[in-house]
Amino acid sequence: MRTPFLIALAATLSVVSGCARTDHLGKAPSFSRQSESQEQVAMLSSGLPLRVETRRQSDISSLWSGGRQSLLGDRRAMQRGDIMTVVIEIDDEAEISNRTARSRGGSEELGIPQLFGIPQRLDEELPEGATMAGAVSLNSSSESNGQGTVRRNEKLTLRVAATIVDVLPNGVLSIVGSQEVRVNFEMRELSVTGFVRPEDVSRQNEITYDKIASARISYGGRGQITDVQQPRYGQQVLDMILPF
Repeated sequence: MRTPFLIALAATLSVVSGCARTDHLGKAPSFSRQSESQEQVAMLSSGLPLRVETRRQSDISSLWSGGRQSLLGDRRAMQRGDIMTVVIEIDDEAEISNRTARSRGGSEELGIPQLFGIPQRLDEELPEGATMAGAVSLNSSSESNGQGTVRRNEKLTLRVAATIVDVLPNGVLSIVGSQEVRVNFEMRELSVTGFVRPEDVSRQNEITYDKIASARISYGGRGQITDVQQPRYGQQVLDMILPF
């Protein structure tokens, strides 16, 4: 009963997973819909202002007013629906090398050349050349070697616009950003999410990735070239099920 169930399950997974490829079957991949995205919802339903500003009539035309639209105003993203630029510059390199060697040897030998004349009497019954002088002899040897090396080198430089989707009670900003670029039949996708402090946003309305808490950065793509580079779904299912 289990074998038909596994076959049906694998077939279902293959059909459902294969539907994603039909989007760019014989054509370029389609862009993701922007409607009802987190960024659009945040822009349509902006949060309440942190404070209500009362401006005098003389301040409206003044260049030195403190409003965000003035010449010296703070134009950094602070409210729900505002947009900021996330700068991603990753240049990491790590190398780990481990080596272990172990060797052990043992030898045991027991001989009874004379035990009340018993070995000599037994030698007479044994075939020619056989003797009971060295009755027991044991040898053991074990050796183990292990070596492992891990080396990683990653470099990534990107810039993406992110939208404030929520302002937490402690003032921390929750941001979500996505970007899609289509080149011929391949779609490049970039997404970033996380939490930032308003104090970490620069005067240029930018923030670096290392100041984003719980940062989730994804850089990949989809299309005909990506499909060729990935193993087939049936092979992935077999690799997950088969123990050998």
